[in-house]
Amino acid sequence: MMNKTYETLKYDIKNRVITIWLNRPQVHNAFNDTMLAELADILEVVDRSDDIRVVIFTGEGKSFSAGADLNWMKKMIDYTYEENLKDAVMISDVFYRIYTLSKPVIAAVNGATIGGGMGFVGAADIVIASENARFSLSEVRIGVVPACISPYLMKRVGEGVLKELFITGMRFAADKALDIKLINYKVGHEQLLEFAMEKAKELCLCGPNAMAVCKQLFVEVPGMDLMTAYNHTADVIAKMRISAEAQEGMKAFLEKRAPAWQEK
Repeated sequence: MMNKTYETLKYDIKNRVITIWLNRPQVHNAFNDTMLAELADILEVVDRSDDIRVVIFTGEGKSFSAGADLNWMKKMIDYTYEENLKDAVMISDVFYRIYTLSKPVIAAVNGATIGGGMGFVGAADIVIASENARFSLSEVRIGVVPACISPYLMKRVGEGVLKELFITGMRFAADKALDIKLINYKVGHEQLLEFAMEKAKELCLCGPNAMAVCKQLFVEVPGMDLMTAYNHTADVIAKMRISAEAQEGMKAFLEKRAPAWQEK
């Protein structure tokens, strides 16, 4: 069981689900190098844990995340290319870890989600937004671009709608986010975490290794040509069927009982 403490994050583990709060409410949960390092650390711990099945990200206070911290960005004005690259890699690393995490990730968006904060929306597997949520890819308004988070948003949303969001920096509400399939669900603000936890409980009914392999398919298959995918996916299912988890799952189904991974 985890017993770490963090400066910019807080977390709670209950029923095999870890809820992680971005915890810098005084700056609308904007991230800096400390938060990025702590996010990378907690994601590594979660990825290795057999006790945690699902991750929920949300924000402390009224905002989800305002993206990069302005005080952190001030330092970058005089950075060299090499120094900027080092910081950018920290951002890329966190969202890559979220997208490729072996556990399902739910983003419970409780409020404003601006700039780099949209990376959580793109990289999460399921996005649930409060009716109070507001979204913006605002980078162009200050002459920069949402580069590090773009691969995940492009996977989630088609170019036709995403390009307008990139080049205008427009702000929009949860209804539009739902309409363009940027989010999966919009719920009442007071029901947000309860709804996210119910969704997490549904995920805990599924085979943990099966969910991890499902996520890996989204990483691997889109870059394959059809014949490579033909062979790869046949190999994946053949190996899965003889795995201990699948054997247990199929036996449990035939014997009309719950599979072992559902036991607490």
